[in-house]
Amino acid sequence: MASVGAKTAGILLSETDHTVPRQASLIDRLPPEARTRIKAYGEVRSYRRGETLFSQGDPHDGIVVIESGLIRSFYTAPAGREITLAYWLPGNFVGGPEIFDGRPHMWSAVAARQSVVTCLPGLELRNLARELPDFALAIIEALSFKARCYSSLAQMLGTRSLSQRLAHVLLHLAQTYGFDESETDGGIVVAAAFTHAEIANLIGATRQWVTIGLNRLQKAGVLRQRRGLLVIKRIDLLSAELAAEDG
Repeated sequence: MASVGAKTAGILLSETDHTVPRQASLIDRLPPEARTRIKAYGEVRSYRRGETLFSQGDPHDGIVVIESGLIRSFYTAPAGREITLAYWLPGNFVGGPEIFDGRPHMWSAVAARQSVVTCLPGLELRNLARELPDFALAIIEALSFKARCYSSLAQMLGTRSLSQRLAHVLLHLAQTYGFDESETDGGIVVAAAFTHAEIANLIGATRQWVTIGLNRLQKAGVLRQRRGLLVIKRIDLLSAELAAEDG
């Protein structure tokens, strides 16, 4: 059983077939003395799956650095429909773009798995940014990275078809959570259960459309759905799904 998983920032729509490279943690990339000072201001919290870190419209008060687990950030439209911005892995933070305090959150964040985070309050965050130039630069770099991710999301939603977005997400899941298994005849098992509704929220579709799309790919021999998991049988055909529509 050979792992094919890739180190990635999380699960999100990207304009390439490749995963978004995982960034060094906002805290861990700093010199030891700076890390110690910052962690002294932080509050470590644990969240069970489904618990809310913050809600859209709540006032900002700093950021939340992910230590372990998986955090989903999402936007809710006035009519109630949700679109997932990303599932963020450890090392990332959520709570931007307003990272200090005051303005309302533009979206919500919930724990997609049992998670541990470090909360850095806005006032202390502002003071530390003034006192520690390396930390201020790390915040700028992290915000730039987030901006690239969300720009790619906007490009995908605006220029790619639903079938292309589904193919991108499936490739991303295979690269992130996939592992080879002999009993799948060379297929890649996606070792993480994402429901049809969760995939739909990632690509801006309905759950019904995702179900139809996955069934179509299964009939074409691209994948197999097995006990709530996906087995990607033909990565080459999944990539060809993109090339055919691009052409």
